Amino acid sequence: MNDLIIPAINQNLNKAITLITKISPAIYQDTSVGPYHSSIGSHMRHLLDFFLCITNGLDANDINLIQRSRDEGVATHKEKALTLLYDLQATLISYSDMPSNCLIKVTDDMGQGAVTVHYTLESILLHANSHLIHHFAAIGYILNVLDEDLKIPGFGYNPTTPDQKRKGI
Repeated sequence: MNDLIIPAINQNLNKAITLITKISPAIYQDTSVGPYHSSIGSHMRHLLDFFLCITNGLDANDINLIQRSRDEGVATHKEKALTLLYDLQATLISYSDMPSNCLIKVTDDMGQGAVTVHYTLESILLHANSHLIHHFAAIGYILNVLDEDLKIPGFGYNPTTPDQKRKGI
């Protein structure tokens, strides 16, 4: 396994932990921001679902991104999300010594039905991390509209974004 992948993901998961611990339950659950009216909690649920599909499917070599648990308790209870985040970090650390060149079946729906392709563990984890950052940007938008002044360096920005362009939280 590439020595940078898991620490980078866990660094981003730490940003999620910081966010969840700094905001109130009301802000975590707020669905007033359009156009999608999704809460920060629902974004966290979605992100955790994505990672749980990976961790749950890895042993069987069959990661199915369609079969997410969609546990609404994660979207409405910060403590449940925090527990899953800490558990996920520990699980990812346990992958550090895994061989990363084996092919893994990954199934998703691209809008035309289920498609199965092959990834390596590194590539699906890179995909999950990019997905995480993408949703952090949406969360940043929600926080901005709700006028929540929160400082989490790098939150919602791809690491390749030049520092002078980073203006959000």
